[in-house]
Amino acid sequence: MALGLYFAAPKNLKNFVLMITGLLFYAWGEPKYVLILMISCAIDYAAGLLINRFDSRPKIRTLFLIVSVTMNLGLLSVFKYGSFAIQSLNGFFGLSLTDPHLPLPVGISFFTFQSMSYTIDLYRRKIGVQKNPVSFCAYVTMFPQIVAGPIVRYSDVAEELDSKKVSLDGISEGIALFVKGLSKKVLLANSVGELWAVVKAYDYSKMSAAIAWVGIIAFAFQIYFDFSGYSDMAVGLGRMMGFHFPQNFDHPYESHSVSEFWRRWHITLGSWFRSYVYIPLGGNRKGKFRTLCNLMITWALTGLWHGADWNFVLWGLYFGLLICAEKLWLGEALKKLPGILSAAYTLIAVLFGWVLFETDSLSECLSYIKAMLGLTGNAGDRNDLYLLGSYGLVLAACLLLSTSVFDRVLTKLKSVRPNTIAVSVPFAELAALLLCTIYLIDSTYNPFLYFRF
Repeated sequence: MALGLYFAAPKNLKNFVLMITGLLFYAWGEPKYVLILMISCAIDYAAGLLINRFDSRPKIRTLFLIVSVTMNLGLLSVFKYGSFAIQSLNGFFGLSLTDPHLPLPVGISFFTFQSMSYTIDLYRRKIGVQKNPVSFCAYVTMFPQIVAGPIVRYSDVAEELDSKKVSLDGISEGIALFVKGLSKKVLLANSVGELWAVVKAYDYSKMSAAIAWVGIIAFAFQIYFDFSGYSDMAVGLGRMMGFHFPQNFDHPYESHSVSEFWRRWHITLGSWFRSYVYIPLGGNRKGKFRTLCNLMITWALTGLWHGADWNFVLWGLYFGLLICAEKLWLGEALKKLPGILSAAYTLIAVLFGWVLFETDSLSECLSYIKAMLGLTGNAGDRNDLYLLGSYGLVLAACLLLSTSVFDRVLTKLKSVRPNTIAVSVPFAELAALLLCTIYLIDSTYNPFLYFRF
């Protein structure tokens, strides 16, 4: 319906339709928190006008930037980190502060970062001011990616906000991307997620090593196909509407180092932290020690961005330490290894990281890792074999489709038999769409993992 209204609207009203549909889409899931979204828009729109107005007065420009960043981070802190801060203070200092238990507005981490990047880039004079409040709100509230990314910077869509071109080619490309993402989410992430749900319910102290590894591999596939699937759907919807959103994933499980993995996973978030945290801290320009400190600060904040819990902070620090090690010596050592060994190291390191990310406490994390290391004394039983057999086909499909092999084969076929592929692809997309629809009607298991961030 939203797309129909957008396509039917005259060119000069498309941004208005985009803004209204974005607010309605957000209100569908979070009606009382639409006000937070509107406040975020108002803060950064006004700050942008004032930064532009006082372009020749550095101190005043800086003041309005500080106001924008402080108010955005203030909203994020109150609603996402308020309970975490109160619980931590109560635990560390024996206090009895009252926790209001404010519900987390869906996607607040995404839209605050997106909106805030506008004022920062404007302050840096990398973009021009947006004087039209409707166009600015349309940028922040775009319904395809407002709740789970990718994080779209204003510079990514500035020209298209003012002069977007909706074309049949764009709609065709967008549909293909949307169906691809929906299939990843519904047919792969949901299916393999059911396996992880079963394993997660086990008693970790009695779990066999085989099931522990299969379980965390299942979660690794679930979170990849869930998030990359949503990103593909968002990019596809944007393409239909004349926008080119940035790519958010690039086959991360093919990486040969942890540093490479994070250049391929959630690309827009990594780019955001690099541009607005790591480089302003000094990046790698102030010596090795400062570089390592800057990396650790950036990764601690990256972990905290993902969730208001010490597990997430430790998860960020874990990857920060691995990337620091690769900066110091490990990266060069990995380059000398056969590709299969460096890829195996990376995958194992990432899987241990996912344990820390997904378990509910540090004690659960340690128990699960003990099971992975075979320290529970459980060699497995028939139930384990049954579980592996039941989900073997899904795991094999996830393994294949998480790599670039399928894409390379399809590209090759397009060059060899272009006419056959051109005719077959639409039918394949329709079949995938029908399968997804049947699955959604029949299944009650349909979580979006990154909605909680």
